Amino acid sequence: MPEVVFSVDQSKSMADQAVPGHNRWHPDIPPAASVTPGSEFRVECREWTDAQLGNNDSANDVRDVNLSVCHMLSGPVEIQGAEPGDLLVVDILDLGPCQPPQESGDAPGQGWGYTGVFAKVNGGGFLTDHFPDAYKAIWDFHGHDATSRHIPGVRYTGITHPGLFGTAPSADLLAEWNRREQALIDKDPERVPPLALPPLEEGVLAGTLDGAERDRVGREGARTVPARENGGNHDIKNFTRGSRVYYPVHVSGAKLSGGDLHYSQGDGEITFCGAIEMGGYIDFGVDLIKDGMNKYGITTNPMLIPGRIEPRYSEFLTFIGVSVDETTGENYYLDASIAYRRACLNAIEYLRKFGYSGEQAYLLLGSAPIEGRISGVVDIPNACCSLYLPTAVFDFDVRPRQEGPESASRGEPARTS
Repeated sequence: MPEVVFSVDQSKSMADQAVPGHNRWHPDIPPAASVTPGSEFRVECREWTDAQLGNNDSANDVRDVNLSVCHMLSGPVEIQGAEPGDLLVVDILDLGPCQPPQESGDAPGQGWGYTGVFAKVNGGGFLTDHFPDAYKAIWDFHGHDATSRHIPGVRYTGITHPGLFGTAPSADLLAEWNRREQALIDKDPERVPPLALPPLEEGVLAGTLDGAERDRVGREGARTVPARENGGNHDIKNFTRGSRVYYPVHVSGAKLSGGDLHYSQGDGEITFCGAIEMGGYIDFGVDLIKDGMNKYGITTNPMLIPGRIEPRYSEFLTFIGVSVDETTGENYYLDASIAYRRACLNAIEYLRKFGYSGEQAYLLLGSAPIEGRISGVVDIPNACCSLYLPTAVFDFDVRPRQEGPESASRGEPARTS
């Protein structure tokens, strides 16, 4: 096993770890560990909300979750010799849920995980106007497979991956993030959910910093919800074992951090908390390409070589969506977001015919290894997106047949009270 450079006791909050992690992007958060190029090492991770959600049959914890403390990031890890302008080469050697002696317990990743539909007033989701309330599904882990008492009739193999890893921003890059995101907020400051999340002192965790320095990180630091130039919350399901990522380096030492581990996820993570969320571990190998940002023109985004490990599903039901609003009938010009929304809604309506509620179908599409594709963005005026749902994840025949769908009582998701 590689050396553990950031350890997590799953019985404690991130703030109470021997070395706390952090939940904002800021260049002044000090390294929690230091490694050399060519090293292989392990980082242990807390679930992204700091285990605010439990293995139960109520979605009250989803409704009431405190998002000011998210995401819980492990690190930063300094890579010795890294300088601004380099590319940090990161190999994912292995990752998974919490290992023995912590394979079962109260924290996500200890034998179980969850998928949540977040309430519109607290996070929302891709289809929040259709599903404005909070729901949850608990998933039990069986090796590489997952099942849920809240979505019976389904079993599938997950693609374990980190939702979020990245390097620290420079002071200038951080200021640019805050400028442009505040400008977006200012376009509609009362919107629910908001257009972006500004810096926030409440709930800030800044590694070993405390007092005035921690508070300054809260006032200046970027929230971790979106992906940005440093990497961050990309939520790419194929960012799995065997993947190689090239991260731009913006500060000395690179300061690699991350977490938000997922047991499985569908393309888009459409419920906002659409993956099967968990704590666990991830093994890395790291190296440097000096002056790599200039050599390869990789300046505004990481670049990824996906791993070759993924479930073998060969038959899919594919749902199509075009850029026409489902409520108003308004035609949008080559809008891929609306087209993918329509594809998701079409899949949900289809699954309703088999006895699933809309909420169950929504939770399933967020967590199962569906494939979402931009199929066409040139044929004016309609963008076309498609959603590929593996038929083998169901224990009944989900394909259209002459005799009609096999409808049955299929339980219900965890709801709020």
